Parts: sequence; C-alpha cells; structure tokens
Amino acid sequence: MSVVKSIELVMPKDEVYLAGSNIDGQVVLTLNSTLVDPIVRVELVGRGYVEWNEEIGETRDYSRDVICNNKADYVHKTKTFPVKDNWLRAGSHTFDFHFNLPPRLPSTFNSKIGHVSYFVQALCMGREHILAKKRLYLLVQGISEARQRNLSQSPLSVEAEKNVSYNCCSQGWVSVQVQISKNTFVPGEKVTFTSEIRNNTGKYIKTVVFALYAHVQYEGFTPNAERRRRADSSELLRQMANARIPAFNSTTVVSAFNLPLVLSVSNDFQENEIMRTSYELVVTIHLPWSLTTVKARIPIIIVSTREDKAYCSTEDEPPNEDQLV
Repeated sequence: MSVVKSIELVMPKDEVYLAGSNIDGQVVLTLNSTLVDPIVRVELVGRGYVEWNEEIGETRDYSRDVICNNKADYVHKTKTFPVKDNWLRAGSHTFDFHFNLPPRLPSTFNSKIGHVSYFVQALCMGREHILAKKRLYLLVQGISEARQRNLSQSPLSVEAEKNVSYNCCSQGWVSVQVQISKNTFVPGEKVTFTSEIRNNTGKYIKTVVFALYAHVQYEGFTPNAERRRRADSSELLRQMANARIPAFNSTTVVSAFNLPLVLSVSNDFQENEIMRTSYELVVTIHLPWSLTTVKARIPIIIVSTREDKAYCSTEDEPPNEDQLV
C-alpha cells in the first residue's frame, strides 16, 4: 500500500482568472502512514505551443513537407511548503498557497494548430521519486494594451448585395444591411445587431445564418529557423433563423450573441507572441435556388481590462516562495 492515499487541489470551480490577478488555493495531502523527509510542492505553469506541416518546393509536393513550430513560456512559479521536523504523520494535511499572475498574458486557447494553457500542479515527493501528483487546468483571460482600450465605439453599418438568376431566365437581387451599435466588446458581453434583408426576387428566402468567426494567424519557424505564418479560422458561435422572406419583400431580424467568458484579445504580434486573433461577425443568406449566398461581414474587436471584472489587489508573494518567471 502506498504511503500517499491522495493529493488534491482545492480551488474555485470554473473560475476565470484575469491576467495580473491572484490565485489562492489549498493542497490537501492524505497519507496512509508516516512519511519521512517529504517534499510537498505546488507549481503554477503557463505556456503556449503551435505546430503545423507545410509543403515545400515550387511544385508543392505533398510528399515533402516541413514541420513549423513555435513555443512560449509565460509563467512558471513554484512554492515548496515547509514541513516541521521533516516528517508527516498519517492522515490529512492542508497547505495554503498564493500566486500572482503576471499582468501580460495571452488568454487560454486551444485549436488543432496551437494552444495556450495554464495549470496548477501539486506534487508530493519522497527521497527519490514522485509519490503523488495532481494537476488542475485554469481559465485565464488576457488583458488589452492601453491603446486598445480607448478605441472608438461608433455605430457600424455594413451592406452586401448580389444579383442572382433563377428559373432559367429570371433575374433579381438580394441585399442585407447589418447594423451594430459598437464594434468593441469584452468576453462574456452580449452582442446585439440588426439585419435588414431585402428580397427583390420571385423566390422565398428561407434561412439566414448568423455566425461569429475567430481568425487566428500563427507564427512558427522551420528547422532552418525560417519564419513562417499560417492563418486558420474557426466558428465560435452560430445561430440560424427561419426568415421566410416572401418574394419582392423585406424583413428586419434582431439577433444577439453572448460571447464566451474567455477569448483571446484582438491584437497585433508582440515580442514572444506565437499567434494573434481577429474576429468577424458574418450574416449569410442562403439562396439554394440560385446556388449562391449573400454575406455581410462586420469586424469586431475583443478587449479586456482589469475594470471589466472584479479585480483583486496584486500583492507581492511571500518571500519564502521560489519564483521562476
């Protein structure tokens, strides 16, 4: 029977930590028997990694490719708990810990190409090896640069129109105008917008799709240290409306999204960053009888500041903590 029965991390469930805020928790170590010369430690780790395969050569031969990757270490802090008399009796032992996140961190992120992850890890070690380990992943929301927090909040209006053919020789047009009161939002905020759709054809328009896309540009390096970039898009939110717009008619649709609680902030590449993200609201009108679509696109900006959420004071950590930033 192992001397360590269990090791657990006690922290708020589903908490979203803002960059620069405090992390408080407990390590609960339960022993089956007395443990001599134990080392009980907790670590805070944050890192990012991107990787993709890229074909090379003028002919783009898919049998010849190169791996592009990049990585970043954002935070690594360690606290080793003092153990009185260098032994612990059988039973449960609780150790309190406190960490402070650095003020400049990217948000938690995950895709098929890259990820940014943060976790707290508790370890109990004996004289020669690890006896127990527990890891708990965190949700971290990055904050924006000062220049991004003062962006204009003017209303936006975007219009798209397309001429279409139907019933062999009939022609008409379909247009959509999307209006939004502002283009800058914070994670978790409600995004409300209005779409005015005009159907100047003899056909019904049945469905309209509203979606929010994240466009991510990754930065990596080949084994020869050549810089490469790759763009990828993903659909974050999607709604479908049964519009049923009659021929030669128009309608107005009001839609709303609740943004995810954690989002990468809109930014440009900064030193040591491995990706940047932009966002786009897309309204799509499907016209199956003409084998085409009409799309209106509105770029939106995601920012986050310490004032957006309740923010804890950033006190210095106790001097007995070993920190590797």
